[in-house]
Amino acid sequence: MVRAWYMDDSDADQRAPHMTDPPQPVELDQLKNIGVLYWQLSGNEDDETLAGIRKDRGYSYNDLIEITPEKLPNYEQKIKTFFEEHLHLDEEIRYCVGGSGYFDVRDKGDKWIRIEMEKGDLIVLPAGIYHRFTLDEKNYIKAMRLFVGEPVWTPYNRPADDKDARKEYLKTMGLAA
Repeated sequence: MVRAWYMDDSDADQRAPHMTDPPQPVELDQLKNIGVLYWQLSGNEDDETLAGIRKDRGYSYNDLIEITPEKLPNYEQKIKTFFEEHLHLDEEIRYCVGGSGYFDVRDKGDKWIRIEMEKGDLIVLPAGIYHRFTLDEKNYIKAMRLFVGEPVWTPYNRPADDKDARKEYLKTMGLAA
């Protein structure tokens, strides 16, 4: 089951949990209120519930990525790139089939929420939400990336408030100017 919490302001290793002291947990309803969707699945690549979600949401393309120093060329640079705050023009859909990592998302007050991903967790980040990704201290995740149609993975680093996806996200969240 997914865990999420507000992050501290520490500059320590990005792969550390970064929980506040005392911890400030974030519930699934709070994630849903910022457009983040979550399902707990089996962790199997051929999960039946995943097949239904894919059909219902139109996720027609998928691939698998393993992020680990041994399998990802330029690992340290890639991890730094993934951790740069950015948004996408489409949903970002990830299903963890092995290992673990963190997605960080901004709440409506622009504070960081850390979402811990482990085997079986499926997360959908809405188009236009500022976020970033990092592994945890285990340095390994195997994830299925899902897309509607052909894969597009173009990050727009913050600030990207001029993008239509960002404007629509803010409007949906009741934050439009």
